[in-house]
Amino acid sequence: AAIMGKFMKSGKVVLILSGRFAGRKALIVRNYDEGSSEKPYGHALVAGIDRYPRIVTKKMSKKKVAGRSKIKTFVRVYNYNHLMPTRYSVDVPLDKNDVNKDAFKDPAKRRKARREIKSRFEERYKTGKNKWFFQKLRF
Repeated sequence: AAIMGKFMKSGKVVLILSGRFAGRKALIVRNYDEGSSEKPYGHALVAGIDRYPRIVTKKMSKKKVAGRSKIKTFVRVYNYNHLMPTRYSVDVPLDKNDVNKDAFKDPAKRRKARREIKSRFEERYKTGKNKWFFQKLRF
C-alpha cells in the first residue's frame, strides 16, 4: 500500500462502506495495520451501531424514553478498504477482555461482547456526549 500515516487507531469513528452494515458508524476497538497470518491485509476489529436510538422529546414518559434509547450493536473484523475513517474519536471504555478477536470463535463470547458494547454505548448515549456518533448517517 502507499505510505500513509497511521490514522486507524482505537477509539476512532469509522463509517462502514460495504456489506450488511454499510452506512453504519462504528468504533475501532483494535487495529491490525500489518494484518495477521489468516488476514494478510490491514484490518480492524470494530464495534458499531446496527440500530440507532430513536428521537426523544421532552414530553415523552420515562418508559418511552428508555425504550427509544435502546441501541443494537455489532462486532466485526473489517478490511480497511471497507472502512472510511472520520475525524471523530469516541472514548468509550470497552472491556478488552470481553471484546477481542477471540470473541468471534465462540457464539456465547460473541454475544457477551455485543452485550458489553451495547451497555457501554447506551451509557454513553444517555450522558448526551458524542451526539454525532449516535445519529444515523444522513446522505
